[in-house]
Amino acid sequence: MAIDFGKVAVLFGGNSAEREVSLMSGNAVLNALIRQGVDAHAVDPKIDDISQIKALGFERAFIVLHGRGGEDGTIQGFLNTLNIPFTGSDVSSSAIGMDKAKTKQIWQSCQLPTASYQIIIKENFEPSTATDILASLSGAVMVKPVHEGSSIGMAKAENAEQLVAALEEAFKFDNKVLLESWITGDEFTVSMLNGRALPAISMKTTNQFYDYQAKYQSTETQYLCPCGLSDNELIELNYLAEEAFKTIGCSGWGRVDFMRDENKNWFLLEVNTVPGMTETSLVPKAAKQAGISFDQLVLSILEQTL
Repeated sequence: MAIDFGKVAVLFGGNSAEREVSLMSGNAVLNALIRQGVDAHAVDPKIDDISQIKALGFERAFIVLHGRGGEDGTIQGFLNTLNIPFTGSDVSSSAIGMDKAKTKQIWQSCQLPTASYQIIIKENFEPSTATDILASLSGAVMVKPVHEGSSIGMAKAENAEQLVAALEEAFKFDNKVLLESWITGDEFTVSMLNGRALPAISMKTTNQFYDYQAKYQSTETQYLCPCGLSDNELIELNYLAEEAFKTIGCSGWGRVDFMRDENKNWFLLEVNTVPGMTETSLVPKAAKQAGISFDQLVLSILEQTL
């Protein structure tokens, strides 16, 4: 297999707000590839001159860059120009998947379930409209920077004062912010490998929602896999995940996140085209439940470049 892959660039780190998570993911992937005998090397766009990637003899790239510059089509377009095969989704689906607003609009047009929402542009926002905005979205909202991941800049707002404060914080990360009607219920995620759903995971946290602290710092967050759904519920969830992935044009591997409300209605949250890849991240957890080891998972993703 090592001969087939040639020299592999594992791209991680980068300049986004998710740099620290990317460093953890990238090191895990790099070590797994080396264990498998692959001629893999770390490449960090923040430190290394990636314009030399072709001249240095790299034949393919494993992208483990989270957030802007790595998950938004930028690095994918760069690698396309150099004719270097890479893991994961193509330029357009990466760009759309990174944009929570565009993703929701496409899902809506395809009649896939997603919560009511409003898009707020920084320069157009008037604090005096906060009360009316909340009223139009059932009185409580989740505030999300449109182009960030790992729950960065996210917050719940239940009154005008909270909404203004949450938007001010979110605007530090993005000039465009998504407000979604608050959904009370359970959060689920479905990892995708080669276009097919892996076993679903349910996340339980004592935090207000599954935020950055719950994802990367808490020792109390619970990950249930099997997730406790009936066979019919799993069929419906997997169908929605595969349709959601396909309608954005995603390919290879990724993750689709959901909420299920108290009436057992599903709502699509977002798609991740380069999800976390530490050995305790959600995609590896789902793969393990399917009988796929971390090293096998990493190799399977890299095989998509052949």
